[in-house]
Amino acid sequence: MTRRRELLLAGATLALPVRAASDGVMEQALRDGLAAAGGVVMFRHALAPGTFDPPGFRLGDCATQRNLNDEGRQQARQIGAWFSARRLRPTRVRSSPWCRCLETARLAFGDRVDSWGALGSPRAGSNEANSQALAQMRAALSTVVKQRAGFEAWVTHMFVFNALLGEGAGSGDAVLLGLNEVGAPRVIVRLTGLAA
Repeated sequence: MTRRRELLLAGATLALPVRAASDGVMEQALRDGLAAAGGVVMFRHALAPGTFDPPGFRLGDCATQRNLNDEGRQQARQIGAWFSARRLRPTRVRSSPWCRCLETARLAFGDRVDSWGALGSPRAGSNEANSQALAQMRAALSTVVKQRAGFEAWVTHMFVFNALLGEGAGSGDAVLLGLNEVGAPRVIVRLTGLAA
């Protein structure tokens, strides 16, 4: 098989709609994307029923926040099991400081989770703080990609997906992020239904 044909087949695999793909195809697409570009696997937290935190919520006080339910906890464990079964281990796990994100990260990848304010919900910050958070995420992504030494896992909110990529994500869904030709974040592979 010629190198050009191999590249075309790899590109076609990466373009598959992941929801319809088998685990094997999804795994291969992720491995191909990591091998080609490195990057960050960015997750939306697992299922936490509702839409917004209650009025007067406080970071660090889970009793005041919207949290994972039992289904969300099981979803997070299944995500971790999917990665573990394939021996795909992040070099670092970063999470929004919101309890539902921290719990998702810990249940999926263990207790070594770094709370990182840049991944926090933009709905709780000012425009200036949100702009700074986006700049921090872009810089961190660039560093991870340029190091080409494994991948990081980031757990965050739908609003961060919207702000960074202009699109949302379902509970527990993820994307492999790399950089485009001008150094902006780009989606290489979509990972959906990992906990199905």
